[in-house]
Amino acid sequence: MTRRIYVGLLFIEALACVMFYILRASFDGVFSVAMAFPFEQIGMGLRSLSLSSGIGNVVAVVAYFAVSLLPIVYLLALLKKRKLHAEDGILVLLSAVIFAVLYIMVNPGLIDAWLSDAAQLSFGKAVLGSVAYSVLCGYLILRALRLFSGGGTEKLVRYISTMLHLLNVLFVYFVFGAHFGELLDTISAFQAGNTGREHALGVSYFFLVLQFVVDVLPYAFDILIVFAALRLLDEMRMDRYSIETVASAEQIARLCKVALVATTLGNIGFNLLQLIYAKSLAIINSSVQIPVFSITFVLTALLVTRLITENKRLQDDNDMFI
Repeated sequence: MTRRIYVGLLFIEALACVMFYILRASFDGVFSVAMAFPFEQIGMGLRSLSLSSGIGNVVAVVAYFAVSLLPIVYLLALLKKRKLHAEDGILVLLSAVIFAVLYIMVNPGLIDAWLSDAAQLSFGKAVLGSVAYSVLCGYLILRALRLFSGGGTEKLVRYISTMLHLLNVLFVYFVFGAHFGELLDTISAFQAGNTGREHALGVSYFFLVLQFVVDVLPYAFDILIVFAALRLLDEMRMDRYSIETVASAEQIARLCKVALVATTLGNIGFNLLQLIYAKSLAIINSSVQIPVFSITFVLTALLVTRLITENKRLQDDNDMFI
């Protein structure tokens, strides 16, 4: 995949996230929470098909088993290609989890009985989806660990490149999906609680948007760092000790420092501005934002680039000695 196509796909993802959260009222009852996707929609489709007719019920049952058994089908395909490993057994567990999750999604009344509160239906669906995703992510992590530990340098670089591409997909969702959706929810709740005072809420709306910018700033820098890291990997493939490789590493180091400083100062500045304009605000969200995942990613990138730079210096010293 070329860099241009990859950027285009990220742009499409961002646009899709924004459009979904803006228009999600139109999908009410179909998309309740992101964590339940696509199990919720598959369950609704199977239920509708089952209730349509006798033939529809048979087709729904067949489709239900077919979807639930997909991990086992993949496991059998792996068995033909290579020797199975311990973590591959998780695919059997994943199949069982999907079987149970889809059954409950087809029969959402079971969630009401489980939680004893119909208002918590979306929460129950989110829990079910998170269980399925946790099993899937567990398998992918253990599988990646085996690939990383057993592959050569070239394979390791390729695996890291794949993970970086996936990380950017996640960061884009954080910015244009999770946090943007949270902003819209906050604005909607704020409007509902201040009916009749719309003329005096301009500053408050501005600060809600400003808080969104401060919250997503770390992830925006993470996206830039990932692109810089991908360029570094390209240079390392050609020559790990080249001047271009070191220059790319130093560029990432500078970007990491800027990211940490901007994230810290952004949070401080936002809280100070809220204090200054407190009289004009109808809502104040003063907090200490600590994006642990983002900071950990930035510090890891900074450490790796420092190691690359030090290795280049050691290589130069050895060459001079020889």
